[in-house]
Amino acid sequence: MFQQIYGLRLAMQPCWHKAFVILSLSELILHFRCMEYIIVEPRYEKHIALIRLNRPKELNALHLELMAELRDALKMLDADEEVRVIVLTGNERAFAAGADIKQMAGKNAIDMLKIDQFSTWDQIKKTKKPIIAAVSGFALGGGNELVMHCDMVIASETAMFGQPEIKIGVMPGAGGTQRLPRAVGKVNAMEMVLTGKFISAQRAYELGLVNKVVPVELYLDEAVKLAREIALQSPIAIRLAKESVLKAYESSLSEGLEFERKNFYLLFATDDQKEGMAAFVEKRAPQFKGA
Repeated sequence: MFQQIYGLRLAMQPCWHKAFVILSLSELILHFRCMEYIIVEPRYEKHIALIRLNRPKELNALHLELMAELRDALKMLDADEEVRVIVLTGNERAFAAGADIKQMAGKNAIDMLKIDQFSTWDQIKKTKKPIIAAVSGFALGGGNELVMHCDMVIASETAMFGQPEIKIGVMPGAGGTQRLPRAVGKVNAMEMVLTGKFISAQRAYELGLVNKVVPVELYLDEAVKLAREIALQSPIAIRLAKESVLKAYESSLSEGLEFERKNFYLLFATDDQKEGMAAFVEKRAPQFKGA
């Protein structure tokens, strides 16, 4: 079966020459193979896609090209109805050790303004499907900020988190000063940002930055296990529930409750709501179709 993907603006890759196209699954896979800095498996498991950051020699440093590929991959996977959950990972040594300092070292303020490197990060925030980060080794600077863009985090015992930008004369620029206090509290965020200290996976768990800490050989398996649980649910309910949780970070309580209530009512227009409640009454497992 070929899943059709509509209305995608493709990245400036040599093999991607059309601005808007309809892609079959085989074409989608071909385009993913053109990517140099990430590895994408759109059918890693049923309803689960896997994205692996792939600059191992540079500890998966997040340069402009990698982030552009990640942006475009997320856009395509978000449009693929066969994908319900996305797992994002690196390797055992590093999830991502930060931004690529070599790309920025010689730039001035106007250069950075024109490059606008953080605009590519907006697509991660806009991704409607849940993203689970599977983290091992270093998640530093932009790597930690990328983790915080994800919806859930499974960490290996070897994972280290931090915002060390202060040690090179700058500060976080992709959300570290905004998302970190919301995750770990003001005083802990201040210490991490102002000293550049790293924290262990266990400390990150204690502070609420990650969901679970597991042995290094299990971190990806545990992330996929969590993805399987989510993939069994109604895709529409998952989407609206994610939107509602994220709304809590950007609205007052009353505004958030109103948004939640409207999404709750909206789900009663779906076939999945009818199926879910019928299955509950009939004491059987529901079969959600995303309709």
